[in-house]
This record gives sequence, C-alpha cells and structure tokens, in this order.
Amino acid sequence: MRSAGEHIADRIVTAIALGEFVPGQRLPTERDLASMLNVSRSTVREAVQRLAALGYVDVRRGRNGGAFVLQGWGPDAADMIRRTLLPGWDRFERLFDFRHLIEPLIARTAAERRTDEDVEPIRATLDAYREAGTDREASRAADEALHAAIAHATRNPYLENLSGLIRSEISLGFGAEPYSAQIRERAIEHHASLADAVIGGDANAAAAIARSHFALTESVLRKLRKTIDEDPGSTT
Repeated sequence: MRSAGEHIADRIVTAIALGEFVPGQRLPTERDLASMLNVSRSTVREAVQRLAALGYVDVRRGRNGGAFVLQGWGPDAADMIRRTLLPGWDRFERLFDFRHLIEPLIARTAAERRTDEDVEPIRATLDAYREAGTDREASRAADEALHAAIAHATRNPYLENLSGLIRSEISLGFGAEPYSAQIRERAIEHHASLADAVIGGDANAAAAIARSHFALTESVLRKLRKTIDEDPGSTT
C-alpha cells in the first residue's frame, strides 16, 4: 500500500506536468497545500520531501524559502501521472461535460444580469491578467479573480460557488488552470472577448466564448493522458 504522502506527490507532479505550477515557481505553503487538498501538514511534508528526492522541487530554507519547482517531467513522471489520472478518468469525463454545461450558463447569465458596479471589477481583473506577464502566480490569481468577477455578475451565489468548485475539481484541488506561453496567448484573447461580451450584454457571444475558453483545460488534460498512454518508459 502506498502512503498518503506518495499519493499527494503524484498529484503535485501531475499538476506540474499540466502547467498548473511551472519551473521556478514556489509551491503554496505547507499549510495552504494541506488546506487545498484536505490532508494533514505531515502528509504534505512527506510529499514535498519525496518530490525533492526525485528532483522535482528544490526546498529552500529561510525567510524567502519554500519548495520551488525544478522540472515538469522526470523519469518517474509518467507513472505518477498515470496513478493520478487513470483511476478517476471517468470523473474527469463527467467534469468536462459539467463544465461544458455550466460555464456558458454562468457567462450568459452574467451578460444578462451585470450591473454598472460589475464593470470595473471585470476590467480591473482583465488588466491584471494582461500585466501579469510571465509571473505564473500573478497570472493564476488574476485569472481566478476575473472569472470570479464574472460569476459574481450572475447575482446568484450558487453559480458563483459552482464556478469555484469546478476549478478546484478539474485542477486536482489546486485551483489553477493549465498554463503555457501558448495557452496564455489564447487566454488573453479569450478573456478580453469574454469581458467585452459580458459588459456589453451579449449573452450569446459570452456563452460561446466561455465554452471555447474552458475547453483549453480539457484539451490539456486529454493531451497529457494521451502522452502517458503512449509513454514507453512507464512501468505500471
């Protein structure tokens, strides 16, 4: 039987492979990871120690310390990702379907119900995403804030909660969408179009853009599954 720390290490490597965390980025604190993943801090500590031993993170001490990502794919990655994704792949398929239904509804409803007080938060978070540049953590935070501002414009807390729940579930609990230079380029375009549609009250356009935008995450997950399915070096 594998320990809880080993399972968490697998999840973190999968998140790194997806681009939820990128080389050079500091992982959330031990306390934050424990809260995100609903496990004990000792389990997180075990996972981080395992990742350090395998060369995925560099643990630095001191005031500006933490666990910093070193790489996204090592010799153990395919097996670690396989153990994370494949046993629950049916759940991902249901999540893809759920998101395909819910996110366009959120965008459509936001466009129909937004008020003047919603305009500035949406524009501000859009600007923050543009200005984040290559700062992965700033980009993640701005992305989350933008979609939260749009969900808030629905004036329905249940839809707001669903938006956050889907993000958490589909990101393995880390609350971060996949990231790469190519994804960011497309996301900037999608975000601007989505914000314009919501602010302009174009419900049909908002729904269509949301459907296309959130399909980015699905495509990255499917690509990663295909990669591990085809990986000749896997052992399990």
